[in-house]
Amino acid sequence: MQEFFSFRKMITPTIIRFIFWIGSGLMVIGGLVAFFSSLGRYGDAAGAIVGLLTILVGPVVVRIICEQVILFFRINETLSEIRSDLQDVKSRLNPPQAQPPL
Repeated sequence: MQEFFSFRKMITPTIIRFIFWIGSGLMVIGGLVAFFSSLGRYGDAAGAIVGLLTILVGPVVVRIICEQVILFFRINETLSEIRSDLQDVKSRLNPPQAQPPL
């Protein structure tokens, strides 16, 4: 809980996964609406193609966008690990020296 309140543990990657599923679902629903509305009296073949492309390509585009956002958090985690490792190495190479009494 301490890591949550000090912002050391990020919750956004979990939220992004949820947003991916919602975005993919909306793309499929939007594609279905576009496809079936093109089958009506005033529909055309272009609307059907757009609907099918939205169903097929939409979730992939949403996935790519979500992966780019998560990539920033992975970079942050990796840099934090590197910083921690460097501090460990630095403390082993330069042990604290005793201060002379005043």
